[in-house]
Amino acid sequence: MTDPQPPQQPIDPGVIALAAKVFDLAREGDTEQLVAYLDAGVPANLTNDKGDTLLILSAYQGRASTVAALLERGADHTRANDRGQTALAAGVFKQSAETVRHLLAAGADPDHGQPSARATAQFFDLPEMTALLETGTS
Repeated sequence: MTDPQPPQQPIDPGVIALAAKVFDLAREGDTEQLVAYLDAGVPANLTNDKGDTLLILSAYQGRASTVAALLERGADHTRANDRGQTALAAGVFKQSAETVRHLLAAGADPDHGQPSARATAQFFDLPEMTALLETGTS
């Protein structure tokens, strides 16, 4: 006989509102406010219901300075969302060379994820991104 699971407590609406605000800051590239929340204890690897991290969301929007700040505060560039997409692949898709450079400098693997950043560059015929992934510079 197994122990019954205790009922899950509902998440406080204030916590949900705070998380939504933090995700919006990452998307908008409001690095200063986002960093203040991170420095106050919000996890750098906070993940939404689709598995998107703050890093993935900021990379998808091409917010290079936000990406750099998240990486400096321990954001995990290896994390993929529920669809297998990584921050590096997002940066490549958006053709944000500066974002891609930050991620590569942090050690992001161009072949990690599904589709990988390299596969994304090839599929969308992005020769500048392919070259950047090969050399780490452009």
